[in-house]
Amino acid sequence: MSPASTILTPVQTESVLAGGAFVHLDGTLHGAFRTTDFASAARLVAAISEAADAANHHPEVSLGYGSVGIRLSSHDAGGVTERDLALALRCQELADAQGAERARPAPARYDVAIDSTDADAIRPFWQVGLGYVELDTADGIELVDPRGQGPKVWFQHMEIARTDRNRIHLDVYVPTSDAEERVQAIVEAGGVLLTDEHAPDWWVLADVEGNELCVCTTVH
Repeated sequence: MSPASTILTPVQTESVLAGGAFVHLDGTLHGAFRTTDFASAARLVAAISEAADAANHHPEVSLGYGSVGIRLSSHDAGGVTERDLALALRCQELADAQGAERARPAPARYDVAIDSTDADAIRPFWQVGLGYVELDTADGIELVDPRGQGPKVWFQHMEIARTDRNRIHLDVYVPTSDAEERVQAIVEAGGVLLTDEHAPDWWVLADVEGNELCVCTTVH
């Protein structure tokens, strides 16, 4: 794999992106800018399009009234590479030159985890019920929304069925730089920190009735 196509981790990109409009989450750089009106947002999109053509590397761009959203990822490599980082910095230069404000996005990914002693036995129920499709991953077969809207469902294997806790919990993935703040906010909202032994990969929290939520990062 060439240096240009080497996948970068959030740890590797954090110092370069610090203080800017882009954050690294789930194999993608997410950026957002605010402008004064639709025309100024369209001009920024035009400038970004020209830069993307020059780099022969094209982001996903959303245009709204006074807003521009950018998602950068190297699909051929399966994550963020130097190409994405370079184009993100160029997009930021263009936005700064046009007086656009950095509207730091708050991207997140939500997954549903189901404890199971036999995932093959229960997966069809959830697949049909949710209208999802199977996705074969390195961690096993998961269920995903073909429309790309609903949360992923994955199955956590257990040898002995648990009866002392809820067997379905939620995972929320947030940027590494936001994770500790999110955990603290949850505790202040009445949550209980069950363990941080796996941090900064994930923290396990619960509400006062014991329903669990994991705050996760894609730190590696």
